[in-house]
Amino acid sequence: MPAQNIALLTLTLAATGTIAAARFVTPAGAQAGADANAIGVARVAAVSGDKLPVDALGTSVVEAGAAVAAGATVKANASGQAITWVTSGARLGIALEAAAGSGSLIEILLLPNAA
Repeated sequence: MPAQNIALLTLTLAATGTIAAARFVTPAGAQAGADANAIGVARVAAVSGDKLPVDALGTSVVEAGAAVAAGATVKANASGQAITWVTSGARLGIALEAAAGSGSLIEILLLPNAA
């Protein structure tokens, strides 16, 4: 299945730093770091001060930071990419398709969290 998104809620946030498209974004408007809580996934790239759409509920397309199996729970790596959640960090979504490796774009079901 090709990567797609079905956003049920897209928020507009002011970027507080450089954010790459398809990366996890924190509630403060920064690109998420390793294990960080995220409010959603950036639809476009942004630099500090830009307004950017962030998918917060539903499904979204995120860039993988490593191979991810379909059905795996994902979290953010240091670059805001999706990697498989194992034992720690905020659970941000469930992979709806597999990622062959870093740089792959996959659809995930976003999980609301308050970590």
